[in-house]
Amino acid sequence: MQQFTLLFASIFGGLAVIFGAFGAHALKKILNTDQLKSFETGVKYQMYHAIVLLVIGFNFNLETASEKYMVYSFMAGIILFSFSIYGLVLSSAKNKKLRFLGPITPLGGLLLVCGWCLLFYTILNIS
Repeated sequence: MQQFTLLFASIFGGLAVIFGAFGAHALKKILNTDQLKSFETGVKYQMYHAIVLLVIGFNFNLETASEKYMVYSFMAGIILFSFSIYGLVLSSAKNKKLRFLGPITPLGGLLLVCGWCLLFYTILNIS
């Protein structure tokens, strides 16, 4: 589970750098200021949580159910939160807004919060 967590942390971190560069250079020409800020929010949250996954992967055994759910919550949260923002921003820039992604973003945020709560719970139960 540790290797799995670290693998996904590195994938999410690398993609955050790529998406950040893509947003700063290629998308700057086609997105308005609000769209660019939204895209950057997705990138920031993706990178922050990729770093959290790295820390978790290096510091926890990831053997208990709560530890595993913590990792899965962060991973699913990154995908649902950040990637739905990317989809919303890019589709609205092309005037074909994918409205079904709107309700997915807060679900991703909720999963990120669940990951943090499970991290808190895990830390409290370290003996």
